[in-house]
This record gives sequence, structure tokens and C-alpha cells, in this order.
Amino acid sequence: MSALLELREKLRNIYSKGEVYITPFSKFLLSLIAFLCINANIGYMGKLNNTMIAIVLALIGSLLPLNLTVLICGGMVCAHLYALSLECGIVGAALIILMFVFYFRFSPGDSAIVLLLPICFGLKIPYVIPIAAGLLCTPLSVVSVACGTVAYYVITYFKENSQTIATLDAENAVAKFRFVIDGVLGNKEMFVTVIAFAAMVLVVYLLRRLSIDHSWTIGMVAGIIFGVVILLVGSTGFKTDISIGGLILGMIVSFLICKVLEFFMHNVNYSRTEYVQFEDDEYYYYVKAVPKNNVKREKKKVKKITSAV
Repeated sequence: MSALLELREKLRNIYSKGEVYITPFSKFLLSLIAFLCINANIGYMGKLNNTMIAIVLALIGSLLPLNLTVLICGGMVCAHLYALSLECGIVGAALIILMFVFYFRFSPGDSAIVLLLPICFGLKIPYVIPIAAGLLCTPLSVVSVACGTVAYYVITYFKENSQTIATLDAENAVAKFRFVIDGVLGNKEMFVTVIAFAAMVLVVYLLRRLSIDHSWTIGMVAGIIFGVVILLVGSTGFKTDISIGGLILGMIVSFLICKVLEFFMHNVNYSRTEYVQFEDDEYYYYVKAVPKNNVKREKKKVKKITSAV
């Protein structure tokens, strides 16, 4: 354990010293991956579906707040959908504007969640985001998690149905609108996933806030159980296609990733818990103090050398 704690402290020191470089590079990398994923899935506009353009936009994004990167991603999605068809562009723009209204109203500080969630869907571990949001954020992060989930399913829908949409009669705009809207809003798997992820965020948040030993771990396990149950019940009730093996494996991997996150963010020693009681003129105070696991710093020994006169 001491070796891991020393490694954690070294990583923290590296970050604190190089934060001015590490933060922009991290934003550049996240932005680049997001732009490339959008182009890879719905790259219908040839001029925009270019690696160099993605790199340039990512460089710009590294100097901007992540909220603006989210806006750029939304603009890219709208442009690609417009290239597919005018109707797709209008429906996509309406959905994105609606999501932005909720996102900027309730959880504008969780832009990383919106960007990371579709990426984690591609990696088959989307469950790590709602668990991590419950550990590190507030209940309002439900909005960001929902926006990221909807964004993924919308992009996936247009990717899978692009050929069908392209073959629809261009003159019958009403039929094309109806096909697109019914396809997006009729995605039962999307709504089940949003509900499951929202429940995971809330359960993890509520339990990790309790004054109990190993609250973070208990919150993670309970959140995973709630998520699995809701997804399985929803899959059975709405006849959605879900891989039970992939679900369980994804939850296990997500749990392990969040345990690593806990090691860096909430590493405490429950065996040395102390309970303190005191009072003032108005209140009695009952305090539970749990010490953090830290590396013991070696005391520097100063040797005093005196010269004989």
C-alpha cells in the first residue's frame, strides 16, 4: 500500500507542477477523440470529415472551456445531419438545442461527462460515467448523463439508418420527418438507459454521502445493482436487445475503474476512525473523523557543522 501511496503522491506532484501543460493537452485529446468519433459515425459532410480539420478544432478546443467544445460538437453533428438531409438536420438541431437548454440550465460544469459518455459507449463501458458522476458530482449531473446518453443514441440511429433515410422520397418531406422523429423518440432502449443511468447517479451519490464506513464502495455496488436491475427489467418489458454478458462485464470493468478513481480521490483509513464530541452554547456536536491515507514524509535531518577556532 505504501508503494501505491507514494506513486499517487508522485503523480499528484507531476500534475501540480505541469498543470499548465497537462490540462490543455487533456482538453485537446478529449476534443480530438470526440471530433474523430463524430466524423467516424456520421461523417456525411465531406469537407468537415477531415482529420486535419478535427486536429485544428481540437487545438482551438484546448484553449477554450469544455462547454464551448460541447457546442462545437453539437455544431458538427448538425452539419453532418444536414448533409444527410435537410429533415435530419432540422430534427437533430432541435434535439441538440433542447439538450443544451437543460444542460446549461442545470449542470453546465459537467461538460466532460457529455463528451466522455458517448466515447465510453463505444468502449462498451458507459456505466463508469454515471458511477463516477455519483461519486464526484451532484445529483444535477443526472442532466449531463442524460444528455450524453441521448447524444450517443441519436448519433447511432442516424448511422444505422442513413441508407434508408437517403432512399426516402425527397419530395415527401412530411414522411421523412415522421420517419426520423419516430425513430429517435421511439427508441425504447435509449429511455431505459437514461432511467438506469439516472438511478445509478442518484443511488451512488446518496450512499457515498452517508456517514458509514466504505460509503464510496457501498454506493458503487448499490448503483451497479440498481443499474443492472433496471436495464434487465427494461429489456424484458420493452423487448430491447441487450447483452447480459456484456452488461455484467461492463459493470465489473466500470467498478474497477471507479475503485482506481476512489484511490486517488477518497483514500481513507477506516481502521483509525475517531469519534469526537463537544458543545458550545447552542449545540452539541458529534463528529466522526476518518484520517486520510498519506505518505509519511521523512523528516529532514540537518547536521550542524561547527569549525574549531
